[in-house]
Amino acid sequence: KHVAPWTPLTKPLDQCRLAMISTAGISQKGDVPFDMEGERQNPWWGDPSHRELRRESTSADIDVNHLHIDTQYIEKDLDCALPLKRLLELETAGEIQSSAPTHYSIMGYILRPKQLIEETVPKIIAKLKEEEVDVVLLVPV
Repeated sequence: KHVAPWTPLTKPLDQCRLAMISTAGISQKGDVPFDMEGERQNPWWGDPSHRELRRESTSADIDVNHLHIDTQYIEKDLDCALPLKRLLELETAGEIQSSAPTHYSIMGYILRPKQLIEETVPKIIAKLKEEEVDVVLLVPV
């Protein structure tokens, strides 16, 4: 029987730093985009890497590279796939201690997740620990 990992919070949300991970294939403008051509050549492959996004990023700051979703909505309103503005509003309202300096995006189409699990996830976890993140919100798209 598979049991999902769960770690209960040890402190209230208003004392927690939060980060988000989206599966929308979002990157900062100027960063290397997710590899859609590799997927076009081999439909069983999905880019297992990740991109880091700054907490103050807006739709004007990002590109979206994903073959399986209509990216125009994210390009117009980043918050529909990575609600950074909403998170900053929670910080301002005192509902959370802070939004992390860095948030993340991966490709949501990965049929063979070995590299994602063995290489990408440990890199993200290391950065989350470095930035003292208490809570991670997964934003599937």
